[in-house]
Amino acid sequence: MQIKRFVFFSLITLIVMAVLGEQLMYSRDFQLFGKIVSQVKTNDKVVALTLDDGPSIQYTDAVLKILNEYDIKATFFVVGQEMHRFKDQAKKIVQQGHELGNHSYTHPRMIFKTLPTIRQEIEKTDEAIRAAGYQGDIHFRAPYTQKLLVLPWYLARTNRLNISWSIGPDSRTTAKLPKDANTMTQYVLENIQPGSIILLHVMYENGDASRKALPMIIEAVQAEGYQFVTVSELLEQN
Repeated sequence: MQIKRFVFFSLITLIVMAVLGEQLMYSRDFQLFGKIVSQVKTNDKVVALTLDDGPSIQYTDAVLKILNEYDIKATFFVVGQEMHRFKDQAKKIVQQGHELGNHSYTHPRMIFKTLPTIRQEIEKTDEAIRAAGYQGDIHFRAPYTQKLLVLPWYLARTNRLNISWSIGPDSRTTAKLPKDANTMTQYVLENIQPGSIILLHVMYENGDASRKALPMIIEAVQAEGYQFVTVSELLEQN
């Protein structure tokens, strides 16, 4: 009887740990060490537009053209190996006054990586960002938002913020934003509020809907009286 109870409670414990581990892994608002930011508390109508991945030789110029037309600054969370492949595109992002953030070097799932691997993923990308001429603070965004113990510990130890998002894909279910530009824009409008951090993927071929939605989202959000700022500028609202 005692053995059956032991097995039963052991199974329950494992299930609870697995559920809590998944919650922690994908949470946009909580991690065990350091600070993760999905939204900033403010009464001012300011929001941050963040663009993940890249740069890419196919789409960087087109995205920069749109941002320039509306005279707004975005935060690009870039991948280190892409920075090395497309150095000219990386430099253009910096030259046009946008913010660069660290999105790892190879975009791996960083939940079961060793400390040396995590250090290399982050530090090599920081080096690429500095090589592109960027001089501001470098914030970090975990690929797929996934983290457990070692990544948050290293971020906290090196005084880095983990920046997630309040409007964007659901990493846990791998569900993306609505598939077409119109519904994507409507989704953003329905969820926008002061201090929101918006995430779009515009750097690769599968980001076609996001690229089409980008000017529509900018116009719609501005029509609601919001101003776009970089992540660092948004953090100053705290």
